[in-house]
Amino acid sequence: MNYLLIDDDTTFTAVLARALSRRGHTVHSAVDSDTLLALLERLHGELIDRVVLDLKLQQQSGLALLPLLKERLATADIVVLTGYSSISTAVEAIKRGARDYLCKPAGVDEIIAAFGSAPAAEAAANRDEEIQLESMPPSVERLEWEHIQRVLSEQQGNISATARALGMHRRTLQRKLAKRPVRR
Repeated sequence: MNYLLIDDDTTFTAVLARALSRRGHTVHSAVDSDTLLALLERLHGELIDRVVLDLKLQQQSGLALLPLLKERLATADIVVLTGYSSISTAVEAIKRGARDYLCKPAGVDEIIAAFGSAPAAEAAANRDEEIQLESMPPSVERLEWEHIQRVLSEQQGNISATARALGMHRRTLQRKLAKRPVRR
């Protein structure tokens, strides 16, 4: 399998690339959209089977790269990784063509398992049957976190525009984003 890793955390990318290489996979990596575009030009014609995409790159959202990846690597399956998970970003990632959505830290076995062995369309159909609804509603803190993530996604990751849309000070928003998401 040929993997493409798109993540601005160079340490995480190096560890994941090494682990995938040890399992016999070919691995390419990019840290942002510019290096991604340059890499895609160099790989012209080489098949990429699987893409691991970080949701939050330096100055942009990984969600913004999904349409480009689906266009340029039409047959590749994409798994989105994030340290800032929310239901709204997970849904948005799947709508834009991702196969799955994982929270960091995710190990190499978990990432490989997210791709599964079935084609993406078949896996999505099977996944719908496996979804179980939670019996307990999410907490107010969790709902706030998800709302902030949805608005941040709508604003293409722009913190100042998100703060204006939410009616809060930019620094307050940055403090909220720096915290880990609430589980429930």
